[in-house]
Amino acid sequence: MEGPQLMHHRTDTDAPDRGAITLWWVTLIAGVLILTGMVVDLGSKLRAVEAADAMCAEAARAGAQAVDPTKAIPGQGVVLDPGRAAAAAQDYLQHAHVRGTARAGTDGHSIQVDATVTHKTLFLQVIGITSLTAEGHASAELLHGVTAPEG
Repeated sequence: MEGPQLMHHRTDTDAPDRGAITLWWVTLIAGVLILTGMVVDLGSKLRAVEAADAMCAEAARAGAQAVDPTKAIPGQGVVLDPGRAAAAAQDYLQHAHVRGTARAGTDGHSIQVDATVTHKTLFLQVIGITSLTAEGHASAELLHGVTAPEG
């Protein structure tokens, strides 16, 4: 004959905080995912700003090549043709699929370019942020001279 078997039934008082650790983990993981998303997406925004600055610098260099031949050929000075310079820079931006503006300086020796790029987010879409914008700025100055700029 077998001995008496003890049976123990679990009561509500045995586990009063059952499930509390699950809520803690869900909260912790959500916070970590949001922070990871911010690091990844904001890091991507910094790279987008660098890319926008680089595009502006290249567009400004393209515009600075537009020397006014009516003054340069007869030796009256090396200055930019403002319309051609701005158009060349704008053309560079357009071919790079970047929105921006270009304007030649009133001094005839410089050009400024501004551009805006939109960067799509990866993680921040979860909280409704689908894209971030980055702005770039650059200028180029026309220098003329053999060992040092003239003027």
